[in-house]
Order: sequence, then C-alpha cells, then structure tokens
Amino acid sequence: MAPKENTSVEPKRCFVVMGFGIKTDYATGRKLDLNKSYRLLIKPVVEEMGLVCIRADEIRHSGSIDLPMYKELLKADVVIADLSTANVNAFYELGIRHALRPRTTVVISEDKLTYPFDLNHIKITSYTHLGEGIEYEEVERFRKVLRETLHAVLHKEDPDPDSPVYTYLGQLKPPSLEEQIEKAVKNEKIRDDRMEPGVKVSKRKFAVSENKTLSSLIEQGEEAINKKEYGKARTLFDSALLIGNDPNNPSFNNDPYLIHRLALTTYKSKKPDEISALNDALVLLQQLDLDHTNDPETVTLAGAVEKKLYELGHDVDHLRKAIMLFQRGYYLLNNRYNGINLAYMLNCRANSSLCATKEEQIADLIYANHTRRRVLFICDNDWSEISTREERESKGVIDNEDIVKQRSYNNERKFWICVNRAESYFGLGEFEKYKNSIAESKAILHEPWMMNSFEDQVVRLRQLLEKNGYLLNPAWKEPA
Repeated sequence: MAPKENTSVEPKRCFVVMGFGIKTDYATGRKLDLNKSYRLLIKPVVEEMGLVCIRADEIRHSGSIDLPMYKELLKADVVIADLSTANVNAFYELGIRHALRPRTTVVISEDKLTYPFDLNHIKITSYTHLGEGIEYEEVERFRKVLRETLHAVLHKEDPDPDSPVYTYLGQLKPPSLEEQIEKAVKNEKIRDDRMEPGVKVSKRKFAVSENKTLSSLIEQGEEAINKKEYGKARTLFDSALLIGNDPNNPSFNNDPYLIHRLALTTYKSKKPDEISALNDALVLLQQLDLDHTNDPETVTLAGAVEKKLYELGHDVDHLRKAIMLFQRGYYLLNNRYNGINLAYMLNCRANSSLCATKEEQIADLIYANHTRRRVLFICDNDWSEISTREERESKGVIDNEDIVKQRSYNNERKFWICVNRAESYFGLGEFEKYKNSIAESKAILHEPWMMNSFEDQVVRLRQLLEKNGYLLNPAWKEPA
C-alpha cells in the first residue's frame, strides 16, 4: 500500500512590528500601553483569520534577536507595523520590510501620531488609544477594520505593490534568500554550541530557560508586581532585560520600559535594605540619561525614589533633586501625580535649610498652593473624562473580561482623584472640602494600601504646615 501523501499546509504567518510594554509618545507626552494594542486589537484578528501571529518579544531564541527578526521581515506572509509613539525600531523594521517585499504590509498607528514627511503617501490605518487603555467600542470598531484590511491584503488580485520602494522602482526584483537565511541560522547555532561553558554562562547574570520568551517573562513580571511579589518581579525583569542583549555592551541594553520596571521592582523589593534598593534603582535609571531626558516615566519614577530617600534621611540633596524631577514631570504631563508630589516637596523645602529666609519660605508655600489649585482643576477634568467614558461603556454593552478590567481601572483612578483632591484641600486649608473628598474616596472600592499611602502623606504634610503655615495669608490652621 502506498504511503499516504502529506497534504498538510503550514499556516501563514503574520509578523507584528511594534514596541512592547508602556512607551512614551514624546510628541504628546502620553504613555501608551502597547501590549494592550497588541492583545486587544491585533492578535485576536490575525488568529481569527487562521494566521500564526508573532511579535519580536514572542520569538524564542538563544542568540541575537536580529537574525530571526530579519527572517520574519523577509518570509512572513503578512507584516503589520504599528508606528505608535513614533517608535524608531518600528520605523526601521518597516523600512526593511518595504525593501524586501513589494506587498502584504499593513501599517497602523494610534490616531495622534504625527506622520513623518516620507510616510505621507503610505496608507496608515489609525485607532484611538486612551493611554492607559482602549475603549470597548473602539476595540470592536478597529477589529472590524483590520479584519477587512487583512482579508483584502491576503486575497489581493491587484498586482500593485503597497511598498513605496517597489512602487517607485518598478523594475526592482524582491530578493530570494531562503537558503542563505537557513545557512545563517545554522551557523549561529553552531557558534553558540561551540562556546566554552564559562562564556555561555557570562551571557546572563543567571540562567534563563531557553524556552522563555521576552513576552512570557514580562507577563510573569507584571503578574508578580500585581501580587506585590517585588523580589520575584525584579528577578524576572532583570532576566528580560538581558535576553538577546550583548553582555559585553551593556550600554545597548537600555529598553526604557524594561529599565523602568526593573527600577520600580528594585526599590519596592527593599533588598538588601531599603536605602540600598533605592540607590540601586537610581543607578538603573541613570542608563536613560536621567539628567537630560524628557521621558515623563523616567523622571517621575526617579522623583519618587529621590522623595523616598529624602524622607528616610532628610538629605537636602535628595530634596533638591526630587523637586527638580517632579517639576519636569509636572510640566511634561500636566498631571495630578507629579503636581501633588511637587506641592508636597515644596512644603518640605520651606521647612529645610534650602530656604534661608522667611521670604523664601513664603515663596515656596505660595508656589505649593498654586500647584494644588492646578491639581484640583486637573482632577475635575479627569473625573469628567472618566464619567463620559463610563456613560458610553454602559450603553448596551455586554460585560466581558476587558470591560470588567476597564471598570476596575476607572474605579482606581476615581479613588486617586478623590484623595488628590483631599490632599489639595488640606494643604489649602479648606477643611470641609477635605473631609467631603475623604468620604467620597472611602465610598470607592480600593485596596487598603492605597488609603494608607494617602494618609501617611497627609500626616507628614500636617507636620510641615503646623511649623510654618502661619506664614500664609490667611494662616493655615487645622480646626481642633
């Protein structure tokens, strides 16, 4: 009997070019969670259409990521390039794809991207990203658009290319490098196998399982953060930062998102002790050019570390740096977190040796209260935005996991708005409004640590204002 012919067909592949994690859009100062774009908008549609969907952080590899990435850019049946946050790697990889393949490249981005001149003639399908998340209705709308776009690309009878390279250089022939790629992959593996054991170990500070992907390590790390298992999360993000990087060139191992998470989990772990952990976190953030960067996440995180170091040791150098960092974050983002902490640190400076005269103390007290007035304005805007969103989400939408998560996140934001209001009113001496805001915050479901964090700061603020609140006009005085 003749052997049965193998008629199985390998599924088509879609390689997604985009950043991962939380990235800053420098044009607007917003932080966008690109993992949500991938998880909610892209991957479900691609897999629904029967394609294997893979992003660079999901590739399993033991050496440099460059080789498998170039292979995907050449061989993938479809490439989706998300240019959100004007990610330079995404632009570079899109350019490579356009040079390698005349067709089957789809370009998308969130709708506030400012298109560079050279992309004005390329069709870019846009979606709305809120920064912290994406609305359910927008998820449904964009999935439909992407589904139709992919269907058109995969069943396209029109021979016209979507690559501008092949559009303008009509006689150009796409490369056929399958054999060379397979040979390069084989040589890469041989080189790795021949390395001496000591050299192999030096590639990472500690062992990382070969079947671990960057994506899986990040997912486990974020889960550990949510559970407040900061030591475990620190190990996972340390490992993630080293995957695919060159141990002999640590200056290249500087993905901001991974460094931010590693710095956060380092200082939260309080290991080997709290002061050392905070200083270790600052060393990590220095890799991102802390003295000059305009990345809001970097300066905000560094401000939190410097604030904590000042509270633990009252070293005025940490106070000076914390104020500078919170100012930069506040001016970049115009947000509540940086504003409320800037106001608090100004009260700290008014009670420190950095203010040599009463005039300097008064100036800081007034500056702090001006900032609190601005925070109250931002609170009103943020509350209105959430209320509008909740009203849209409540109209005829069946609850699902994403909706439940969004409601939980909305509640968390509303809690912080209430306590930011409360702290602002307390600093301004408007105590009745302070009490009302506390009552409102207590009515919102929240974790105990959230209220404890707020109450601790109010205790410290009270101590500061009891010393020099009399310099304000009218004088700050808490009712008995």
